[in-house]
Amino acid sequence: MPDTSHPQAPRMAGHLIVECLVAQGVTHAFGVPGESFLAVLDGFHANADHIRFVVNRQEGGAAFMAEAHGKLTGRPGICFVTRGPGATNASIGVHSAFQDSTPMVLFVGDVGSDFRDREAFQEVDYSSFFGPSTKGLAKRVERIDDADRIPEYVARAFATAMNGRPGPVVLVLPEDMLRSMTSARPLARVEAVQPWSDPGALRTLREMLLKAQRPVVIAGGSGWTPQSAQALQRFAENWKLPVANAFRFQDTFDNHHELYAGDVGIGLNPKLAERIRQADLILAIGPRLGEMTTGGYTLLEAPKARQALVHIHAGAEELNRVYQADLAIHAGMASAARSLEVLSAPNELAWEAWTASAHEDYVANLVPQPLAGLPADAPRGAVDLAEVVAQLQKHLPADAAITNGAGNFASWVHRYFRYHGLAKGHKTQLAPTSGAMGYGVPAGIAASITTGRIAFTIAGDGDFLMNGQELATASQFGGKSIVVLLNNGMFGTIRMHQEREYPDQVSGTALRNPDFCALAKAYGYAAERVTETSQFEAALLRALEADTGTLIEIPLDPDIISTRGTLATITRSALAARSN
Repeated sequence: MPDTSHPQAPRMAGHLIVECLVAQGVTHAFGVPGESFLAVLDGFHANADHIRFVVNRQEGGAAFMAEAHGKLTGRPGICFVTRGPGATNASIGVHSAFQDSTPMVLFVGDVGSDFRDREAFQEVDYSSFFGPSTKGLAKRVERIDDADRIPEYVARAFATAMNGRPGPVVLVLPEDMLRSMTSARPLARVEAVQPWSDPGALRTLREMLLKAQRPVVIAGGSGWTPQSAQALQRFAENWKLPVANAFRFQDTFDNHHELYAGDVGIGLNPKLAERIRQADLILAIGPRLGEMTTGGYTLLEAPKARQALVHIHAGAEELNRVYQADLAIHAGMASAARSLEVLSAPNELAWEAWTASAHEDYVANLVPQPLAGLPADAPRGAVDLAEVVAQLQKHLPADAAITNGAGNFASWVHRYFRYHGLAKGHKTQLAPTSGAMGYGVPAGIAASITTGRIAFTIAGDGDFLMNGQELATASQFGGKSIVVLLNNGMFGTIRMHQEREYPDQVSGTALRNPDFCALAKAYGYAAERVTETSQFEAALLRALEADTGTLIEIPLDPDIISTRGTLATITRSALAARSN
């Protein structure tokens, strides 16, 4: 770390930017180079012993890697892009960070101050484009015009990204400012400020619990640490509460625990959905309660749920914004969980059987069933994806990072994989609640490069092709992710909706794909194709032992569209509905 105890000779502002990141504990930054921030690239060269600049192939992949790193560490993931096209390409990762409540800072090299406001080459009004608001892409957008104030802006960006509801911040860096000289020094490392639970609200919560007959906890959102996840587990154990995890935060509560009830998201277990509807108390700890977790605002009706609702969230602006809670508690996850675990519980609780049956329903949902529309004894495709996930469960280490982008292909992992999760010490699920395609491949590579842990990605063919070029980044920087690519020759999720709304009228959803194994090998990955269930375990073991990353392609019958039914079933149902 640079010595800040003595006055420093003037140096370029671009170097100071990097020194400020090092002072904040940043070890990796992701990006695509641009002439607008050459002075920063020189700063990375000067500080190469302290921080690594990972060169990506496209800004969207870089932003996804930064977002994934923010999820893994709880501190802002860092991304550098150039002006105009670079920034707009990166906006998908900024939007994902916003909707997923992930701390992130995007640095944008900009046109020089002397050219600004003339629609200079690639010039964009970033305040308008990233628009900080409850509906925008970023929490804050600022431009640094004075090199002496760089430490102030960077420290504020970190504080803004981490405090309250975490999210992305955009800092714009004029090219001429980065070349100017400054004697300013980095400020000290910024730590997140934790809002604490109000003692009076906690007493009210205890009274609500004592009156309940059918409570359900929905845990999720960002800001969790291993310690807070363990405290949540102790609270649930004290009160014998059934705990469900919010959409794509399945590692918040240990899926192997006897109190676990399942995940509340896409492909929701119908029995869990009904249990939430029947609940008389919902205790939402951390999630925003967005569209996916609430089943399109039907499991909990907006703006006032039928169930009594206690909503605990780190962002005051989120409380009572969509749902009018019966009790709203403004608290960070670390403080909330510690407060909850000391709430004294009575010796007997009315809902112990309710909790036990919730876990039984979850365990039953792990057993693969015949797909709707097929005979009971029909195989679930040439490669049984439920068995593929069983092999993942068997062979992946408990701390493996599991990543995916957006598509029906992810439903097999979401339903069948059981996360040990944060209570065991590590963030293990990296998945976009924003529903962004192309996230899984760069997220897995980021996890591999920055943690050294096993990183597994499940991808669809359309999903992979959006950021598959980042395999080259992995090969260059020592990333060894394992990618299982399900190739059904179409945008499967959209085809599913298309067959439901416009049966037998296919348009715009078919894909003509490359040779994925040859493509992966060209990028430096090992690759093989699995066409039968029995071949997968050996392929996975080879991937785990390989010196490079590995892509395993699985050709998938287009009719195998989800864990519960076939595409043909959807089409027939839609046609029957039309005829009636």
